[in-house]
Amino acid sequence: MRSARLTPARPAVVLVAHGSRDPRAAASTEALARAVRKARPEWLVRAAYLDHAGPRPLDVLAAAGRRRAVLVPLLLTAAYHGRVDLPAVVDAAAELPVDVVLADVLGQGTPRLLLDALVRRLPVEEFDAVVLAAAGTRVAAARKTVEQAAVALGERLGRPAAVSYSSGVGPRAGDAVRALREGGARRVAVAGYFLAPGLLYDLAVESAVEAGAVGVAEPLGDAPELVGLIAARVAAAGVRALAAA
Repeated sequence: MRSARLTPARPAVVLVAHGSRDPRAAASTEALARAVRKARPEWLVRAAYLDHAGPRPLDVLAAAGRRRAVLVPLLLTAAYHGRVDLPAVVDAAAELPVDVVLADVLGQGTPRLLLDALVRRLPVEEFDAVVLAAAGTRVAAARKTVEQAAVALGERLGRPAAVSYSSGVGPRAGDAVRALREGGARRVAVAGYFLAPGLLYDLAVESAVEAGAVGVAEPLGDAPELVGLIAARVAAAGVRALAAA
């Protein structure tokens, strides 16, 4: 009689979002989790939240059982949550029977897939300048990565590009739109450096439209390019884990 072969548990991929009081944000995150789950059925894909909505990352990891897990930050910059909160989750997970590795934030290095998603989300075809509207942060290094993304987007489109923030330090969306128009641009489009809708996204939309923007992109949401980018981040984190073993 043949004995049954033991198969390793599917790796857990935990998509960790900031969290928001706005229910649209959690709905968008869950839609992205479903899209990743559909694309990668060999993974156990779950969403978790650092604030407001639940469940929390440690709760998801505790429920995952004995398996490997990759935490994928649904963050575009390595600000406070990426530099402090998520490493703290990994440290706390040492008490669990789960081998946890942390992937890079999605905006690290302005990957081509992220630019692809930003371009495809643009709401208009005719424009002569673009603003990359982001949530904002007081962390200068994180703002620098947004500025680099704006430069890369402008180069990709072959048009002048500026950056704006809905909070923290830096110009608001309307300020950036007006500055481009004063510099000679007639039709300014706004790309959304947001993963999900919420208050800060709404502020960017309102500010940009009041300043005369011809269109504001929807948040990136469950864009197929993000699904591909998450897969790339999981693969890279797995390689790092093997190298450290």
